[in-house]
Amino acid sequence: MLTVRAAGRLDTRDMADLLNAIVAQGGTTAISEPLAAADLTAWMAMAPDRSAWHVAEDETGRILGFQFIEPHPDLPLDTCDIASYVRMGETGIGIGSALFNATSAAARALGYRAIIAVIRTDNVGGLAYYQSRGFEDYGRWDEAPIAPRILKRFAL
Repeated sequence: MLTVRAAGRLDTRDMADLLNAIVAQGGTTAISEPLAAADLTAWMAMAPDRSAWHVAEDETGRILGFQFIEPHPDLPLDTCDIASYVRMGETGIGIGSALFNATSAAARALGYRAIIAVIRTDNVGGLAYYQSRGFEDYGRWDEAPIAPRILKRFAL
């Protein structure tokens, strides 16, 4: 059974481990260096009144994925940026869908009018995921580090 709940400081070690495995594999995230639990704790505290972090866990409490929204300095004020991470080998079983249900509800509650996903052009899985959630093409950032980005927008 899959449960989605708000993420907290005590989750950051498991979240960092999950994220760092994705970073080590390469090819899907704009994050290029491993992060420590303290890095994620600090990140979560950057905009607590304008962000929402969720984890998906199995019946044993093992974190299978996490997703967050936050303001982005290069996006309109009524929009938030979204990031999604699912444990390697656990994709395609509803984790992303469950996380997005909670995240989109949180975005509405925070007063956002749209969610923007900034996705590497070579992240085929990420592009497909956001498309499947109803995100529409919004723009491109061709000068982004590592790889160009496609922006997709979800109206709330």
